[in-house]
Amino acid sequence: MDTGSSAVLRTEEFGTLADGAVVHRWTLERDGTRVRVLTYGGIVQSVEVPGRDGAQADVALGLPDLAGYETFPGPYFGALVGRYANRIGGACFELDGHTHRLTRNEGRNQVHGGARGFDKRVWRAREVADGVELSLVSEDGEEGFPGRLTVSATYTLDAGGALRIAYRAATDAPTVLNLTNHTYWNLAGADSGSALGQVLRLAAARITPADAESLPTGEFLPVDGTRFDFREPKPVGAGYDHNFVLDGAGAEPVAELYDAASGRVLTVTTTEPGMQLYTADHFDGRPFGPCAGIALETQHFPDSPNRPDFPSTVLRPGEEYVSTTVYGFAVR
Repeated sequence: MDTGSSAVLRTEEFGTLADGAVVHRWTLERDGTRVRVLTYGGIVQSVEVPGRDGAQADVALGLPDLAGYETFPGPYFGALVGRYANRIGGACFELDGHTHRLTRNEGRNQVHGGARGFDKRVWRAREVADGVELSLVSEDGEEGFPGRLTVSATYTLDAGGALRIAYRAATDAPTVLNLTNHTYWNLAGADSGSALGQVLRLAAARITPADAESLPTGEFLPVDGTRFDFREPKPVGAGYDHNFVLDGAGAEPVAELYDAASGRVLTVTTTEPGMQLYTADHFDGRPFGPCAGIALETQHFPDSPNRPDFPSTVLRPGEEYVSTTVYGFAVR
């Protein structure tokens, strides 16, 4: 592992998709952290960090080959999700008096950008200081979204080995945008079984409760006295797929996950107002079992285009979408 002043970068051909597109893998190493990123879907394939005893383990659920990601797209393992992370109810929204009808890929709704979202695109890659910048153009009308969107996601390793993902985008017509990374974390190791029991602290005094379709009801529910209260650290149980309203997103970590056995600590710092806590209860063993990882998806709220009282996800010409999330690693 590199312990120098900057990240060590390598790139290699990872495989070929069924349509013939070539996918590359970038490896970033710095200060005890090794991250592998694919140009397919902006996928974080692996994150290797040391434990209390110095032993390295991959703490991000990933698949060994490209065929696996084509075979199991639904879990979005490590993927860059867009144009709109989470759900848009009825797969439609109104903006400036125009109704935009989106592709449906979860019943009557759209989830994670539709049938061919950003997680299924091959991104252009270029080396930048301490990392790699991925970029693409999403044409007007893709999956029903308006506007020709130019978007980039830059993956870098900061001093100390923290993984920083910085998103930028611009549009030529009014649209909506909500990007996230969908890594599932298991600090005991990706092959260690269930991640339940790892200890979570989450700076969120409210959630946006959801209905049977996992769409927000429009309410803001205080977490006091409920199983959603992670303001003080406690073990994670099963049954979570909820958006938490973050208290003061910005310079300080809004989440911390801890594995007592290995001593590994993950912190999450973000500019986003929300975080989806998802415990992957429905994994069926292909290739991971139930609750094998915990997703901490930084985001704007689900269905915001249809909820004017939620923080806006509208992006207009002349504006720039900017969002950053940092995943820090330590031992205790």
